Amino acid sequence: MDIQHLPNDLNIDTESEVQIFDYHITSPSVKNKVMLKKNAFSFLLEGTKELITQDKTTAINNDAFLLIKSGNCLMTENLSETNTYQSILLFFDDEILLKFSQKNKLTTTVNSNSKPYEIFQYDDYILHFVKSLIKIKEYNNSLQRSLLQTKFEEILTYLIHKNGTEFLNNILTYQDSQKRHFTEVIESNKLNNLTIQELSFLCNMSISTFKRNFEQHYQTSPIKWFQEKRLEYSAYLLSNKKKRPVDIYYEVGFESLSSFTQAFKIKYNTTPKQFQLSK
Repeated sequence: MDIQHLPNDLNIDTESEVQIFDYHITSPSVKNKVMLKKNAFSFLLEGTKELITQDKTTAINNDAFLLIKSGNCLMTENLSETNTYQSILLFFDDEILLKFSQKNKLTTTVNSNSKPYEIFQYDDYILHFVKSLIKIKEYNNSLQRSLLQTKFEEILTYLIHKNGTEFLNNILTYQDSQKRHFTEVIESNKLNNLTIQELSFLCNMSISTFKRNFEQHYQTSPIKWFQEKRLEYSAYLLSNKKKRPVDIYYEVGFESLSSFTQAFKIKYNTTPKQFQLSK
């Protein structure tokens, strides 16, 4: 699937510092490649969302919403029981966030454990806030721009009151060296069954560059490395969790029980069932 560049690919006012988009779909989407050019609030209203970033994976229902740092991610969007997915997207760049911090004399500190998103739970105030955002879309562009800047400051002020300023530090200071970024993508997704194409996208690399960097760092191919990690995890599930081979082969990245059994026997010189019985 093509990469979505957001908000650039949306038919919205590109001159505004804060931009809004009412996102509806009636067919589920799986692991869409999304390149966020701006930070975004994603106010989920219908359905569920899974977000995979370079070192984090999360899933939310429509009782929560996200604040996402600009960058590459994979998004899966599942429909509600009424076969609908809806989220209100509020886009903004770092510049307006810095202006807000300076205006309110907020102190930014570097957090080594910062992450590329924050999850917040809805309450009555936030639900009313989202309804007001939807109403703003009825007005002309000039009025929308003024109201959205006010609403942007409103939501930040409220979230800071409830949660403190740490989430702002995460968004403003989330940076990594290329090497650390690369290894975090690999280590955090070793059991996620992502394709090489999806992993290279999260690393912001071409497939050929990704493979070359991988082999230089891990001294083996991606296919061999990921299979080794998943077989090691399967051994843990068999011995410690007492799970049956038939229940875990797909979970650890194999399309059939027979292919899992064959790979397991090559690594451990025994079948998964015999391995489990010996423990």
